Amino acid sequence: MPHTSDICFLSADELARRIRNRDLSCVEVMEAHLRQIEHVNPHVNALVTLIPEQALARARAADASLPRGDAIGPLHGLPIAHKDLVLTRGVRTTFGSPIFADFVPDSDDLLVARLREAGAIMVGKTNTPEFGAGSQTFNPVFGATRNPYDPSKTCGGSSGGAAVALACGMLPIADGSDTGGSLRNPAGYCNVVGFRPSPGRVPHCSDRNAWQTLSVEGPMARTVADAALLLSAMAGPHPCSPIALPDPGAIFHQPLDRDFRGIRVAWSRDLGGLPVDPRVTETLEPARAMLEAIGCIVEDAEPDFSGADEAFKVWRAWAFEQAYGELVDTHRSQIKATVIWNVEQGRALSGPQIGRAEYLRTVLYHRLRTFMKTYTFLALPVSQVPPFPIEQPYVSEINGVVMDSYIDWMRSCYFVSITSLPAISVPAGFTRDGLPVGLQLVGRYHDDLGVLQLAHAFEQATGFWRRRPPL
Repeated sequence: MPHTSDICFLSADELARRIRNRDLSCVEVMEAHLRQIEHVNPHVNALVTLIPEQALARARAADASLPRGDAIGPLHGLPIAHKDLVLTRGVRTTFGSPIFADFVPDSDDLLVARLREAGAIMVGKTNTPEFGAGSQTFNPVFGATRNPYDPSKTCGGSSGGAAVALACGMLPIADGSDTGGSLRNPAGYCNVVGFRPSPGRVPHCSDRNAWQTLSVEGPMARTVADAALLLSAMAGPHPCSPIALPDPGAIFHQPLDRDFRGIRVAWSRDLGGLPVDPRVTETLEPARAMLEAIGCIVEDAEPDFSGADEAFKVWRAWAFEQAYGELVDTHRSQIKATVIWNVEQGRALSGPQIGRAEYLRTVLYHRLRTFMKTYTFLALPVSQVPPFPIEQPYVSEINGVVMDSYIDWMRSCYFVSITSLPAISVPAGFTRDGLPVGLQLVGRYHDDLGVLQLAHAFEQATGFWRRRPPL
């Protein structure tokens, strides 16, 4: 039998191929990952609710279906864990909140159902901040998730458990979600890939806010090709979502090779004046030359993001009040202060404030649309600071500039969120003390495939994804 690490650090695409060819059984793959979880998870706390017996039973059933010649999905036999914000039928879903510490849903979210139909096998849930609020993964139910490159540091968030599980070989693929950077930030902090697709690319069935575009679900993996493979199973239209894009997910299940000679990329160190830790700037500087080496024409440029901060904060506050206002009324003492603050910000909004936010977002969209007639892609930091101490709930100042709230240090991500442009975090190097730093690549409206193709070319040219954590 192959050594556990030999299996657990294979790409998802290679694992799927070996399972199809019967070079590896689904049970072998599952047992290897369960051993890796048993060995590593106690040190990092990435996976929080585990169902190993169910996972092995499903792996045996997946093996049995191959000799019968049953049609199999692209993720057949691949272990996966779902973020503890998505509903999983019969498996505890806590949202990182003590209010829901014992909640067991009786239905699956669409995302979970689609990945199961594609052949993925759930092994459990990944840790997240309380209600996914903030880019630091800790909560009162399960505690904090540690960065595998330095356990004294945060892994980021809110899809922090997923990023750490991938980095440590406990999973080959994982799902996440992103409002202000929750796919991109932990990926950058853990040397993996996190892709925020266009709103509607991965449909979400909501009974409260079906038209919202701020929060999206998307794929995480160790390589861009694996993220695209996972996206192929996540994406595609569904009648439950009025903003679902019509393209089938299969468009992402293809080779990502592309000639980037002559493609213009705007290079921004700070989005026109955001405070960025010099360790991030220093680490990312060589990435510019790597983009040039694959043929891109890279120029210092950035669009005018004025209005992005106000628009994002208004719509985020509105969404928090809608989602959690009733819980604040009934369980205030069991909810963390930052969530209460966001809800109260939403309750204080006036109609004219919401109208102004939508006007600012509209103007920003047209400004970006014009800018990206010149540039096909924008390259910038994922996060404004490298991973920080795990005891610190959020960043309060950068380069001496005080942050106004618990989310301000993530403006490099949420300025992009409010535009609805697709964006990815791809491994781009390490600080002098060995902490991962991600490069954010942003594409034109709905050009999700183009973003994946550029990230893949950059990844292949640099090879940073091959560096494993010391754990």
